[in-house]
Amino acid sequence: MTLRDGEGADPAQSVVEGALFRPVRSGNAFEDTVARLLQTIRLGIVAPGEALPAERDLAARFSVSRDTVREAIRELAEAGFLVSKRGRYGGTFVTDPVPVAAPTAEPLDAAEIEDVLGLREILELGAARAAAARTLSAAERDLLWTRLRDASAASVDDYRRLDSRLHLTIGELVGTPSLVSLLADNRSRLNELLDRIPLLSANIAHSNQQHESIVIAILTGDADGAAAAMSEHIEGSSALLRGFLS
Repeated sequence: MTLRDGEGADPAQSVVEGALFRPVRSGNAFEDTVARLLQTIRLGIVAPGEALPAERDLAARFSVSRDTVREAIRELAEAGFLVSKRGRYGGTFVTDPVPVAAPTAEPLDAAEIEDVLGLREILELGAARAAAARTLSAAERDLLWTRLRDASAASVDDYRRLDSRLHLTIGELVGTPSLVSLLADNRSRLNELLDRIPLLSANIAHSNQQHESIVIAILTGDADGAAAAMSEHIEGSSALLRGFLS
């Protein structure tokens, strides 16, 4: 699910990439372009060290001018998220490591937290159930297993990104692009909350076990089991967020 800059780029677009690299709202073209690029970075769709698509391709996908794309890239470069390289293998690359969001003392509204968590439950339980109900191709099964393996082997610094990619892949397997858009937006909001609490090693280990249960249920076509495993997984992280933030 990576995107490469240059002429040798694979023309095939994944559902997740298509959901994020879609036209922005014309009234706030610059702001929406910045936000969409930042979302692809934060969610790991374009991984640290990897290249963004060419400016002309981004302009076409976002339905904005190349000047808007160039300005958005410049702002994100100044903020430390992107770096430009010249030469034959040049382009615009995601910085490695990606900057961590600065902590904020701004209080959170309890209703906002519940809105994020409530929508997540609806979307992700439905995605797990629907993915398990589909007959997956060999490539889709391999992709899901790879995402599970990557998340399980992730370092603490890279865990949030690879965890997000696993969850988005489950949504991708459903085959409904609009669902992936909703999942990506919700995941961005969720990660903003998760960035405010400690990333506990015991919780990572527990999450990895739950991820495996979810993936196995999907791969064996157990829709009820996939939904139940996802529900348990979501309840754990929700409990931590409520405990730390409420």
